Amino acid sequence: MRPEILFPLFASISTLKGVGPKVAPLVEKLAGPLVRDVLFLKPHSLIRRTPATFANLVEGEVATLAVTIDGHLHPRSPQQPWRIRAYDGSTGFVTLAFFKGHGPHLERQHPVGAKRIVSGRVERFGAELQIVHPDYLVPPERAAEVPEIEAIYPATAGLAARTVRKLAHEALERAPDLPEWQDPAWLAREKWPSWREALDQLHNPGSEADIAPLGSGRRRLAFDELLAHQLALAQRKAARKSEPAPAILAGSLADRLEATLPWKLTGAQIRALSEIRGDLQAGERMSRLLQGDVGSGKTVVCTLAIADVIDAGRQAALMAPTEILARQHFETIAPMLEAQGVRVVLLTGRDKGGVRAEKLMALMDGTAGVAVGTHALFQDEVRFKGLSLAVIDEQHRFGVNERKRLTDKGAGVHLLAMSATPIPRTLELTVFGDLDVSRIDEKPPGRTPVATAAVPSPRLPQVIDRLRNAVSEGAHDLAQLDGPGLGGHDVQFLGLRDQRADPEGLGALG
Repeated sequence: MRPEILFPLFASISTLKGVGPKVAPLVEKLAGPLVRDVLFLKPHSLIRRTPATFANLVEGEVATLAVTIDGHLHPRSPQQPWRIRAYDGSTGFVTLAFFKGHGPHLERQHPVGAKRIVSGRVERFGAELQIVHPDYLVPPERAAEVPEIEAIYPATAGLAARTVRKLAHEALERAPDLPEWQDPAWLAREKWPSWREALDQLHNPGSEADIAPLGSGRRRLAFDELLAHQLALAQRKAARKSEPAPAILAGSLADRLEATLPWKLTGAQIRALSEIRGDLQAGERMSRLLQGDVGSGKTVVCTLAIADVIDAGRQAALMAPTEILARQHFETIAPMLEAQGVRVVLLTGRDKGGVRAEKLMALMDGTAGVAVGTHALFQDEVRFKGLSLAVIDEQHRFGVNERKRLTDKGAGVHLLAMSATPIPRTLELTVFGDLDVSRIDEKPPGRTPVATAAVPSPRLPQVIDRLRNAVSEGAHDLAQLDGPGLGGHDVQFLGLRDQRADPEGLGALG
């Protein structure tokens, strides 16, 4: 339950002054939908508005001057600016230039003889100094509106940086002074300010150090964000573990499958399978990441886990991000399981009509124990009689909602995510803190090392020809192509013997 003291920060941005129906989408695009998002929007630089006199003006620098309006110079054509001549009463003049037809309004707002505070970047135009579109032009009684040090915020079309600054300051006013939650000794050692002081330092900086990423305030806020993220992950993990799930014991089917393998499981595979079985037997929902390099044997481990689920009279689903990868998994596990009397169906977007209807019925009545497929698996019309395990390969290619749509197709469905992407320990804890992690850190004997090469994009046709030749000789290759014009897509080349998925033996882009 959110404390009431935080309600103002979780209000809509439309509650900020000046944020109406037209401005709200711009603010949301820049920061987010809540006041809190504007509060944490960071300025990227500073402008020092040094008070100056005409005698010490420096071309190219920002200066703040006290001036008197001397006259208005009307433009001779629409392309010329409206100019205001201003002087300081003793040493000289400066011209204030305004484009786009501001003239009549400016003449009413700043009549001849009026005293003004002007601030902006000084430029030279011919023999004169000028300020084009001053940042500030206000009466002396409003001089406090011109900050000596001004934080500059991100902007977007239709939303000026100064407007964003005003919104950020209003959001800061709504930030409460909360009781300290960090350890006092820790704060003292790091020399960090309180949360409220860190925010004030961010939006009212006294120097560049106050907005620098390694500044004390920024570090405090970053640590708080990381801590909140980890606490949220821990809370989600605890909630998941409290959700009951069918207890699934290791069965004889997996033993029979393992006996048919032409090699012995590696120590890492045995360890990973043991960790997965421990979760399945616990009576709590499993959420585990199985991490291992290409060729380390993740598919065999997940197949043995699927076998335990089938032995318990339940169903399993394996989802892959592309049709070709789904077909590869199907052709790997289907022969093993079907040899033991377990029906495996392949469900992709290509399935139509009667063929698709028959597969859907087999999953719904339980005659098919395993479904392998793509995004087609979580479509509304796909129903399972008793789904208990969802295996998701290349899990980072799916969104959170997509994974949830699959696990929601059963009660207390166990989740096993697989990834071949090497993930550093620190990143793993940060991003996958709600998942338990199993690592396969050794490969079965005789596996060929994975070769990695960087090739310039103009040589893409040569790469494709080389892989086409390798596939025609029965090789199984995966090429990850990234670079300008390639869109970061995977090009998968799988030596499918029957060529049903791809007559030329080549995967498609995307």
